[in-house]
Amino acid sequence: MKAVILAGGRGTRLSEETTLRPKPLVNIGDKPILWHIMKIYASHGVTDFIICLGYRGWQIKEYFLNYALHASDIAVDLGSGQVEVLRPAAEPWRIALIDTGEDTQTGGRLRRVGHLLQDEAAFCMTYGDGVADVDIGRLIAFHREHGCAATVTSVTPPGRFGALARQGSRVQAFIEKPDGDGGTINGGFFVLSPKVLERIADDATVWEQEPLRSLARDGQLQAYDHKGFWQPMDTLRDRDQLEYLLASGQAPWRSW
Repeated sequence: MKAVILAGGRGTRLSEETTLRPKPLVNIGDKPILWHIMKIYASHGVTDFIICLGYRGWQIKEYFLNYALHASDIAVDLGSGQVEVLRPAAEPWRIALIDTGEDTQTGGRLRRVGHLLQDEAAFCMTYGDGVADVDIGRLIAFHREHGCAATVTSVTPPGRFGALARQGSRVQAFIEKPDGDGGTINGGFFVLSPKVLERIADDATVWEQEPLRSLARDGQLQAYDHKGFWQPMDTLRDRDQLEYLLASGQAPWRSW
C-alpha cells in the first residue's frame, strides 16, 4: 500500500523555523518530522511513499537525494574522486517526490498525484506535520472492514488551557489542561479509495471542506477512533514539546 504525505504548506504559524525550510523538514531530535512520520508507516509495513511538495520542495528533494550518503559510513579518495560506502545505512523506502505547486490547497495536492494512485485498491494519506502512535495496520483493516470510500482517524486534541470546574459562580476545582471539549477532530492518518479523487475539483479545493463533507453526506466516511497519543506541530511550543518527549525517552509515536 502507498502512503501520500502532504508536505507543501508554508507553515506560517511556525515561522521561526519555516522562513528557511519547509515545515516537514523541521527537526525533532536529529531527524525531520517528515522522517518520523515515514517511520511510523514503515514500522507497519508501509514503505512506498508519495510526498506532495510545494513551498521549498527542492529542500525535501535534496534531503532524500543525500539521505543515504549522510546516513552511511564512507571513504573518499580525493585524488581519484572515488567514494566507497563502508557501512550502508539507508531506509528501504521507495519515495516519489512530486511538485504539486506552491499555492495548491490540500485537496489539489492529492488530485495532482492521482495518476500514481489509480491502480490502488486503497492508499494512506496524512499531513507532514503531526505524529501519533496510531496502529496503521488496524486502521487499514478497519477501512477494509467497513467498505466505505474514506476513513479518517478521529482524535481528541490535547488541552491547551486549564479549566474551571464550577457550581454557579463558585469554583470547585481547577482542571489542568483537560483534553478536548468532549468532541473529536480530524487527526489525519486517512485510508482512502482512489474514488475520492473524483470529488476534488481543482488546485483550489481544500480536502477538509467539500470533499470530506460530500463523503459524509453520502455515507462514505468512517471514523477510526484513536485513543492514544496524537500531536500536531503547529507552533514552536508544539515542536519543543515533541523535542522534550523524544529526548526524555517518552516519545509514544516511536514504535521502531
